[in-house]
Amino acid sequence: MRARNLLSVLPILQGALAVPHESREQLVLGFEGLVAESEAYTDFSHEIYGEIYRGAERLWGDVVKETKKVAHKAESVVEQWFESGREYIKDHADGIVYEVVTHPEFPEMRIRVTSPKLCDPHVTQYSGYLDIAEDKHLFFWFFESRSMPATDPLLLWLNGGPGCSSSTGLLFELGPCNIVNEGKSTEPNKWSWNNYANTLFLDQPVNVGYSWSDSETVNTTPIAAEDVYAFLELFLNRYPKYSKAPFHIAAESYGGHYAPNIASTVFKKNKALALAPNPRVKHINLASVMIGNGLTEPLTQFASIPEYACNGPYPIFDDPEGPQCQALRSKVPTCQRLIKSCYDYGSRWTCLPAALYCWSQMYGSAQQLGLNLYDVRRKCNRAEDGDLCYKELVWIETFMNNDSVKKELGVNPKLDFASCNMDVNKGFMMQGDSMHDSAALIPELLENGVRVLVYAGNADYMCNAIGNLQWMLNLESPFQDEFNKGPSQPWTALTTGKIAGEVRSAGGNGYSAGNFTYVSVFGAGHMVPSRYDQPEAAADLFVRWITDIPLALTKEELEVMNSPFGGLGPVLN
Repeated sequence: MRARNLLSVLPILQGALAVPHESREQLVLGFEGLVAESEAYTDFSHEIYGEIYRGAERLWGDVVKETKKVAHKAESVVEQWFESGREYIKDHADGIVYEVVTHPEFPEMRIRVTSPKLCDPHVTQYSGYLDIAEDKHLFFWFFESRSMPATDPLLLWLNGGPGCSSSTGLLFELGPCNIVNEGKSTEPNKWSWNNYANTLFLDQPVNVGYSWSDSETVNTTPIAAEDVYAFLELFLNRYPKYSKAPFHIAAESYGGHYAPNIASTVFKKNKALALAPNPRVKHINLASVMIGNGLTEPLTQFASIPEYACNGPYPIFDDPEGPQCQALRSKVPTCQRLIKSCYDYGSRWTCLPAALYCWSQMYGSAQQLGLNLYDVRRKCNRAEDGDLCYKELVWIETFMNNDSVKKELGVNPKLDFASCNMDVNKGFMMQGDSMHDSAALIPELLENGVRVLVYAGNADYMCNAIGNLQWMLNLESPFQDEFNKGPSQPWTALTTGKIAGEVRSAGGNGYSAGNFTYVSVFGAGHMVPSRYDQPEAAADLFVRWITDIPLALTKEELEVMNSPFGGLGPVLN
């Protein structure tokens, strides 16, 4: 199989099959080194590492196209002034005016803010950059709630990859507008999540989307989480009215790694702040983590792939006992042994072999079928739909590379935008980052009142719904017994009155959406809120989660309970 073909379906999640810019001889020596380094840790045979190498050899194929960030203007003239107690700068190279926000606790950082009117001109917006260092800049785009921005919660949305821009969520899924007309324009999204939440979209880590650096790189989730925390502190200190409301982290796909790590970082910073109060640092009111079709606990999730492929709601192989299914099942023990070694020792030398073997062996046969692995109900015609099987992602690049759009958002017009950056993707992969157990961070959050929702479209192959439920059942937490014993119940979308999926929940005694909750979304793929999937049901799920309204109850049952649902009607109806 050519590397180009298999890689084309992975960037939204994890381009684990991309190979480094090394010669084949260097690759061989590298894997020999992995064997030597791992002998102290594992009893894996040379035969296993031979399989890994042969998999990489087969996948060498075409060189993956690199995504480069252009050098920023080096000699632009910047004008600085103060007005009404605020600092402003104007870069005369592109004519963009920014407000500059600094923080005494983060002296090396600043935020540059503009106020665009794109996408949803009827709400207050902010966009711009967190300048982490001289050469490290994260792009953000914020939309106030359409409802009650003074009291509505704050939502941070992150797309996966690693290496994919949050613009996918903004312009194709849950954002205030949808991309249309081949990227020439947008239209309002009735089911946007900013109907009931102040919503932040962040391009992270550095070099994703509009975020950029000429020299800095980030290739592990924990480091990325520290940068996100710094951004939140600067943003909330500048806009303190959003700091008092509940804060929710929502992430998709590789966000199954991002969200727990960011939430854990926020929780630990809050804890340290409680021990040593500092009035200049905000306590972030972390309320919940939401993971959509995420990669969170690879040991369990990779092992679920044969069950989904052969016996799932949309099986991709005709015969569950046929040669394709038997071959897929035969790969699970090796994949799990490699992942277990990564869990036990956490080093690149144990995690990279797991990434190379598991991604290639568990996904390779599926890619040959010509399906959209993000939604196996659909075929993928890359000539028409693009490399990632959704033509709208190509349209997003057209829109975001429009010079007038860039200027409105405070982006250097010379900066090239790509939906997914394969260099970032490969950097995470070569650290073995995708094989770490991010679910291990969740019990501490649950013990301290942070609620966790995992939802999964049941037509997604990449992070299938079966594996997401299984890792939750396996997780040792204060809610494990209740979660495992509790039955799956139908979830009826309040807007349609139709069953939209199944829910299993623990915590809340049936009077809330739960503390540890799983939802299988029927008839949806990897990107549940997209127009190809279940945007209306996704909006129902989101609103009921953030308002803590039971998911298993119908509208009639909620009315009997005198639920506050009535106040949600204007948006959901």
